[in-house]
Amino acid sequence: MNVMAKAEKKISSAFIYFFGSFGGILFGYDIGVMTGALPFLQADWHLENAASLVGWITSAVMFGAIFGGALAGQLSDKFGRRKMILMSAIVFMVFSVLSGVSPDMGEASAYYLIIVRMLLGLAVGAASALVPAYMSEMAPAKARGRLSGLNQTMIVSGMLLSYVVDFLLKDLPGEWAWRLMLGLAAVPALILFLGVLRLPESPRFLLRKGDEAQARKVLSYIRKNPAEIDQELASIKETAKEERQANQKTSWSTLFSGKYRYLVIAGVGVAAFQQFQGANAIFYYIPLIVQKATGQAASSNLMWPIVQGVILVVGSLVYMWIADKFNRRTLLMVGGAVMGLSFILPAVINWMMPNMNPMTIVVFLCIYVAFYSFTWAPLTWVLVGEIFPLAIRGRASGLASSFNWIGSWLVGLIFPIMTASMPQEAVFAIFGIICILGVLFVKTCVPETRGHTLEEIEEQGTNHGRVKDSNPEN
Repeated sequence: MNVMAKAEKKISSAFIYFFGSFGGILFGYDIGVMTGALPFLQADWHLENAASLVGWITSAVMFGAIFGGALAGQLSDKFGRRKMILMSAIVFMVFSVLSGVSPDMGEASAYYLIIVRMLLGLAVGAASALVPAYMSEMAPAKARGRLSGLNQTMIVSGMLLSYVVDFLLKDLPGEWAWRLMLGLAAVPALILFLGVLRLPESPRFLLRKGDEAQARKVLSYIRKNPAEIDQELASIKETAKEERQANQKTSWSTLFSGKYRYLVIAGVGVAAFQQFQGANAIFYYIPLIVQKATGQAASSNLMWPIVQGVILVVGSLVYMWIADKFNRRTLLMVGGAVMGLSFILPAVINWMMPNMNPMTIVVFLCIYVAFYSFTWAPLTWVLVGEIFPLAIRGRASGLASSFNWIGSWLVGLIFPIMTASMPQEAVFAIFGIICILGVLFVKTCVPETRGHTLEEIEEQGTNHGRVKDSNPEN
């Protein structure tokens, strides 16, 4: 036991935070990898005119994630965050390999891959739920904002990694290209598994299971001051007691009672708008978008996903720099307005000038991604984490996550169907209108949370008021 304790003592906080957030790499890799694999898969399986199947293959991961996040949240309360992250990594490895070795059986192959990717989605959804929970329970309060930014950076870095892998494999024979692109997702999953084997369990979970001695030991790895450890242990105990009492008094119907309705609608609405604004249409289908705009083969346009990935990573770093300098509502409204115009203007320009350069739409999509990357992408989850009162936080956060995944799934499913039946500019104009509606929603239905205590936010919800969009002191 003493040998084990000494081994655990060697774990640095940097190692814990790095591998604690590494699940975001898996999440991001699988969001991005189909972008490059899809053109080769379409050609290999002759799916160029099968918009519905293409939509289902692409969106199947998000469909599985709807259930994976909810399931992982419940199981992690029973078995622990660490064990469930390990399980997610195993599931991710297995079904990534099974995706890469999909049998070639005609149309039946597409249904096989859809089912496998749905099961893979269970792991993606679990990672999206477990990583932020683990990180928030391990990080000191003063670092939670920056570490939330680290999780977002890991996600977009995973997307960029998948785009680079797709680009490097694009000159292989078509069948080998898409199979390796999908199968190599097992590599970051293996790295995550090996890294998490050395991670300690969350002190919050250990205390809930009555193991205060081990919880204290874990906190000693990541907190330097013994007094700080004692204070945090006491705080965790008090919070756990309040949560138990809250869960005994609340039900799903409580979310939409007069007292909480305003805040629940605000948080769930922002989470839903983030996806229905169409960002994932770009991330999943950018080579096909460029192909439709220029006539060039999608498989020769795999540099564009890398451009999008670089913009996302830079944007996540910009967010970490500006996160505490501007109000949440201000960033969401400015970002949403520019995103909406980036979608609508190409349709207007094309209507006024039918001979518009076809690459104009791609330039505007880059502007969209840039503003999305440091506004709606990270701020949605910052706001969801702040806006729900303790009594309903668990259920309301789960509901917000479910609506977010439902939006992600629907956008991935219907985008190829929409572009097969109407001009591409018109499809993006529809998403642009949704972006503008999102701005109006934030302006009228979402309170400002930066600089306000949770009690102040809850009071605003109780009174159906709205926190003034002032610049509160930090």
